[in-house]
Amino acid sequence: MAGLTQKRDLRSGRSLWADSAFLGVPARPLKQAISVDVAIVGAGISGALMAHELSRDHEVAVLDRRPPMMGSTVASTALLQWEIDLPLTALARKIGQADARLAYLRSRRAVDDLGRIVADEQIRCGFQDRKALYLAGDAYGRRALEAEAEARAAIGLDSRFLTGAELGDQFGVERTGAILSGGSASADPAQLAAGLLRRAAGRRARIYSPIKVMQAASDPDGVTLLTDEGPAVRASAVVFCCGYERPEGVSAPDSDVISTWALASKLGTKLPAWLRETMVWEGADPYLYMRTSRDGRLIVGGEDEASATAHADPALMREKRDRILAKVKQLLPKVEVEIDYVWAGAFGESATGLPHIAPVEGLDHAWAVMGFGGNGITYSVIASQVVAAALRGGKDPDADLYRR
Repeated sequence: MAGLTQKRDLRSGRSLWADSAFLGVPARPLKQAISVDVAIVGAGISGALMAHELSRDHEVAVLDRRPPMMGSTVASTALLQWEIDLPLTALARKIGQADARLAYLRSRRAVDDLGRIVADEQIRCGFQDRKALYLAGDAYGRRALEAEAEARAAIGLDSRFLTGAELGDQFGVERTGAILSGGSASADPAQLAAGLLRRAAGRRARIYSPIKVMQAASDPDGVTLLTDEGPAVRASAVVFCCGYERPEGVSAPDSDVISTWALASKLGTKLPAWLRETMVWEGADPYLYMRTSRDGRLIVGGEDEASATAHADPALMREKRDRILAKVKQLLPKVEVEIDYVWAGAFGESATGLPHIAPVEGLDHAWAVMGFGGNGITYSVIASQVVAAALRGGKDPDADLYRR
C-alpha cells in the first residue's frame, strides 16, 4: 500500500523502492509482430509472479506501457499479510463460513509459497518473516478482536488475543486489545518483482517495454493484441495483470479504486526493538499500518480516501503526511520520526477484501487479475497458481472463491 518532497533531504512523490538496487530487468521494445503461448499485460508484481510461474512450460511475452515495476508495485509498502482487510468473522457473514475459512487458509498458504519462491530462486529482496499486531480501533474494537482471534484459532491459524494490559506490557502500546499473529512477511516489492522477471526471462519469457496494448480481440484459436507501437501480439491466451488500471472492456465486480499515502523515515531512526519483527495495523477506518525495513527505516501508511485521483494532489499529500505522522506519534509517543520519503498511490478495494481472478467476460482465452486491498502481493501469488492451473488444463480447488 504505500516517494515525495523533492528537496535534497526529502523525496516527495518518489517511492522508497524506486531507489532500490538490483532493479535491472532485460526489457526491450517491440519492433515486430510476435506469436507466443501467453501474453501478460503488466510488468508489476502480479505480472512478474504470473510470468515466473507460466514461463516454466509456456512461451511468454510480458507487455507494459511503463518500465517494469514502475506502476503500483513501487507504491506498495509490501506488508505481505495473510490477514485479509475484512476479518474472518465479517467475511463469513458475507460469503459464508466455509468459503471464508478457505479464503483465509489459502491466503496463509500463499505467504509460505512466496517465501519458498524467494528462497528457491535466491531473490535478493529483503524478504523477512514477520508477526502481525492488529490493534483494536473504531471499526473493530476489543470484543470484535477477541471473537476474531477465537475464530482464527479454531481453523488452525496462529492468532491470539492480547488484552490492553498485555499489549501495554509487551509492546508499550495503549489500546483496548489486539491480535498477535504469526506467519506474515515483508520485502522490497520492486526487488521482488525484478528478481521474478529476471528468472522468467532466463526461461521462456520476454519482457517488452514501453508498449501499450490498445485493443484485444479473440477468436476460437486465441487473442490478438493491437499496440500503440504498431506490431501486434498473437497469443493462445492473455492475462491482464494491470493492478487497479482496468483495461477497456475488462471489469471487476463490486470494486472501487481508492487513494492511499505512505512515508519512510530516515535511516537510523531509533525504534522499539519489537518493531524489527512485527508489523502493525489497526481495526480502524481508515487504518494505519507500519513496519520497519531491513536497513532500519520506519515505513508507515494509511489515510485511505475513496477517490481514484486524490493521490495525485501535492497539497493533499502534505496534509496526509502530517496526519500519518500525528497518528504515529500517538501510537509511539517516544519515537522521533524524520521523513526521508513520502509517496502516494491508488489501489483497488472490493466489498469482501478478496481479489478478482477470473476469465474476462466477452473475451475468450483471456483472464483478469486484480488484487484488492492490503493483500495485493499475497493475492498475486494465488492468481499465478489459479491461472496456471487453468492454462494447464486443470482447475485450482479454490478458483471459485475469486470469481465473485
